Amino acid sequence: MSDASNPDVTSGPKPSSKVNPVATPSVEIEARLRAALDPVSLSLRDDSVHHAGHSGAREGGHYYLEIVSSRFADLPRVARHRLVYDALADLMQKGIHALAIDARAPDEQQKFG
Repeated sequence: MSDASNPDVTSGPKPSSKVNPVATPSVEIEARLRAALDPVSLSLRDDSVHHAGHSGAREGGHYYLEIVSSRFADLPRVARHRLVYDALADLMQKGIHALAIDARAPDEQQKFG
């Protein structure tokens, strides 16, 4: 039960811009995307091991994201990617070096391949 007069009670989880110091980057990325985009499907693959020794590897990980959310309905690809980047804003500056995104609306969901 929510009590509007009690500032300690919230109506639900809110996306946080603070990085959880205990979470791995993949866990933090998934948590942020789930909170911001309420996906029906989310798959995140960490490809960082394939980029070891690459100069950008020191700046953060390399990831491949497949995500399906109703938030993407009727949006062009650039707008969908912008929603993902907005959810990960500070992680894009520190923690993520590269992020490949396949973002779809539920009516476009088909087998990712």
